[in-house]
Amino acid sequence: MTEMLLAAPASGSGKTAVTCGMLALLKQKGKDPCAFKCGPDYIDPMFHRAVLGVESHNLDLYLAEEAQVRRLYHDCRGRHGSAVCEGVMGLYDGVGGTTVQASAWHVADTLDLPVILVLRPKGASLTLAAQIRGLAEFRQPSHVAGVILNDCSDMLYRSLADVLEWETGVPLLGYLPHMEEARFESRHLGLYTAQEIGDLDTRIRAIAARMEQTIDMERLENLCSREAGVVRQHFSQIQETPSIPAQTQETEGVPVQTQKVPDIPVQTQKTAPIPAQKPEQPVRIAVARDEAFCFFYEESLEAFRQEGAELVEFSPVHDSRLPENIHGLYLTGGYPELYLRELSANHSMRDSVAAAVRGGMPTVAECGGFLYLGQRLSGAERTGTVHTGILQEEGGAGAEGSPMCGVLPGSGVCRERLVRFGYSSLTAKKDSLLFRAGEEIPVHEFHYWDSTDNGQDLHAVKPVSGRSWDCGFATDTLYAGFPHLYFAGHPQLTRRFLAAAGRYRDTAAAGRQKGHRQKSETQEGKGEQTCG
Repeated sequence: MTEMLLAAPASGSGKTAVTCGMLALLKQKGKDPCAFKCGPDYIDPMFHRAVLGVESHNLDLYLAEEAQVRRLYHDCRGRHGSAVCEGVMGLYDGVGGTTVQASAWHVADTLDLPVILVLRPKGASLTLAAQIRGLAEFRQPSHVAGVILNDCSDMLYRSLADVLEWETGVPLLGYLPHMEEARFESRHLGLYTAQEIGDLDTRIRAIAARMEQTIDMERLENLCSREAGVVRQHFSQIQETPSIPAQTQETEGVPVQTQKVPDIPVQTQKTAPIPAQKPEQPVRIAVARDEAFCFFYEESLEAFRQEGAELVEFSPVHDSRLPENIHGLYLTGGYPELYLRELSANHSMRDSVAAAVRGGMPTVAECGGFLYLGQRLSGAERTGTVHTGILQEEGGAGAEGSPMCGVLPGSGVCRERLVRFGYSSLTAKKDSLLFRAGEEIPVHEFHYWDSTDNGQDLHAVKPVSGRSWDCGFATDTLYAGFPHLYFAGHPQLTRRFLAAAGRYRDTAAAGRQKGHRQKSETQEGKGEQTCG
């Protein structure tokens, strides 16, 4: 069993290109690989899925407990012949940027995975040895088992390989030369998605073909064999660096808002806690999934399925209305700001979603889905250029943006910078669809857009800086807000959502039966009058 975690000193080192090439190469060799991504990123797993044709999973040690991450990894790995995990940011960059919690190294240490460093040698030569030694010595065990040089010429590699290996004791396993195919363009939320790159398959095949020529796969597989054990460097333990004081952390303020009431049913009396149990009969959950709504955790969808839900995918961009006979709605995150024309012009879908939410259908709306439920939304060019102004489009766009579903009071606007980026912890102020008063749930945010009304039903706190703010709309039938939830890590949220969907289904069925009885009685009465 070949297993590895590809990590780097920093973002921009080429981890995604090398990971995709490695997955394609292992697949060609009949190794049946599965893929993983450290942390909360949605886009990199899309590239993995494009290579493999199977799902890639997130391994996040902030959003889920270590035992859950181990179980997810071993369950998936057990169905495959090899496993490749792509790291996040720099090897040791964890929560708040000042800890190793939830870092790529934390994942490697939790799962006992060999780490292959991906280094870009541009502008450096022997200094790379110091960099490699630093990465290998910073924590013990470091799990560093080898190095691949990315964007490196053949001549430079031949001149560096022996001396770097001699200076560090870490095997140099090969290189990937400069290739235009390995350059994936990015925009305000990272890379373009896999489905937006028309020649992605051709590009990844080219990367894999070159890696087959320039990387010593036999040596790499021997070093990364579970049977052979993980190569470890034995250096003295270095203690955890203290966190940076809160005042040096994020200084972005959050405007104080006046809470407005969302246009959804609200019960006036406090309800009893929803029991955390499966619905007796399967419920059907509509899941938004298309080019505009593509940010979600596959593990969350699998958590719904494991609790007995039937998932029905639909497209807010292309479909005219919600699927028939559904009992719950999951509006995922994504890039709605890039598809304003299509979303705003699709009046029937907007009306269908608004009617469902106002009618009390249990609904979860995260980030892009939250913006979709708002009044209006400003946009950006599809080339990735963020607009400070508003696109003038058909379908009602104007000085305040394009009309959305109009269920929630706020409108989405671009802030030209990441807003409340990163991990935080949500505390519920009251009982609601998903949460119980006082319950804390870890979440993640990643967005340049903000809302003029983010809600105030939950309280969010940053784990390192302690910065806090109110956010989110949480009622008996709705969770809507920028924070993304990881349902797989918190099964009580899944069970509450599906239990509410089951009650909605039963209430709707009872209403239909009552309507049928009334219709039958009316018809019988007309018949008696006719006979009389």
